Amino acid sequence: MSTRRFISGWDDFQPSAANGLFDRRAFFKGGAALAATMTGYTLSESAAAQQLTDAQWSLGPGSPVSGYDTPSRFEAGVARSLSNPNAEPRTQHGRTPHHLLNGTFTPNGLHFVISHTGHPDIDPSQHRLVIHGLVERPLVFTLDALMRYPLVSRMTFLECGGNSAPLWSPEPVAAGVQAIHGLVSCAEWTGVMLSTLLEETGIDPRAKWFIAEGADASALHRSVPVAKALDDAMIALYQNGERLMPGNGYPMRLFLPGWEGNMNVKWLRRIELTEEPALGFYEARTYTPILPSGKAYNFYFLQEVKSFITHPSPGLELSGAGLYEISGLAYSANGRISKVMVSADGGSSWAEAALQEPVLSKAFTRFRAPWRWDGGPAVLQSRAWDEAGNVQPTRTELVARRGEARRVPNVLGFPSQHYNGPTSWQVNRGGEVTHVYA
Repeated sequence: MSTRRFISGWDDFQPSAANGLFDRRAFFKGGAALAATMTGYTLSESAAAQQLTDAQWSLGPGSPVSGYDTPSRFEAGVARSLSNPNAEPRTQHGRTPHHLLNGTFTPNGLHFVISHTGHPDIDPSQHRLVIHGLVERPLVFTLDALMRYPLVSRMTFLECGGNSAPLWSPEPVAAGVQAIHGLVSCAEWTGVMLSTLLEETGIDPRAKWFIAEGADASALHRSVPVAKALDDAMIALYQNGERLMPGNGYPMRLFLPGWEGNMNVKWLRRIELTEEPALGFYEARTYTPILPSGKAYNFYFLQEVKSFITHPSPGLELSGAGLYEISGLAYSANGRISKVMVSADGGSSWAEAALQEPVLSKAFTRFRAPWRWDGGPAVLQSRAWDEAGNVQPTRTELVARRGEARRVPNVLGFPSQHYNGPTSWQVNRGGEVTHVYA
């Protein structure tokens, strides 16, 4: 039986947008026909009778079971990219390879990391968390003490305020998903609600902010409104079921679902309740870009609704015309993703993508859309909506409000933060994918 005969029903489907793009209904209506078209397999009447030939790895015992498993040697290329591979005395970034992953949760060893002075080697039995300032009863918590409180879990993304900063550049950058969007990841975080600990200390009515400080050499600290502490802030102890990785704050970190990554202070050792913010180095300079009006873009905490396509993307060439799946990630600090639209013609026409379940609040949502590439030029984009009605803005809208990047020295290389506009991938006739503005 030929492939075409098996999938003859697929010819009944028509693209929903220009350049061969189908919407989410194709997944539900197409069924096996769609799957067969995308994989391109053929059926043979004698397939069931054929005997597999034993490969070399089937002819003897394999590797022994280890105490902590690691990926296959054939997956060695699935790794974070490092901005400071020689560990020089400056900030280090480890970016998540989203183009080589699937699903919605990021493995702990691939979760993005930013470290300003390296990871402190903390003895958990000696580490302490102090809560003081405008409280009724200053308290000191050991790790063992925290483990006696009720633990909760939140499936939530974490994003650096400078993630996607290259997209503020006046010209498109020659980079892919990992370099542009690699400073965001998603995990299950487990720990103690900060509100539970504040019930123990009591809160002075004058307290409107708290200052969180880490145990790293730079004593990085950020100011956070007390309202967030009483909402969903937590002291995270576990990441995807295991203890925090050193680069993500072992043995404990502040976790503020949906808020700017730098505020989620790692290696947490102190929380001081205050009347006013500290206006420390990172919140007064590094994470406070200047708007075209001259005003400071300060204390804007939320990571707004956003999406980007991971497949196809630069480094993942298309191998000839045919049916492909466009896939990517969407997320919002304002709740669940409600809709993602995908374009194959640079935003002139759109089709609605399918959202992979479960769709969780403040977490990655994987979106997928079938695309019949005819072998000609195409420009792929995505645009997301959240349940609060927020829509991902266009780049033109963002630049009008915030201005393009100016070549001012900055720890991230660009002076602007919080880019949540679209990303455009151009596919040329040879199947190569590059970054463009559209």
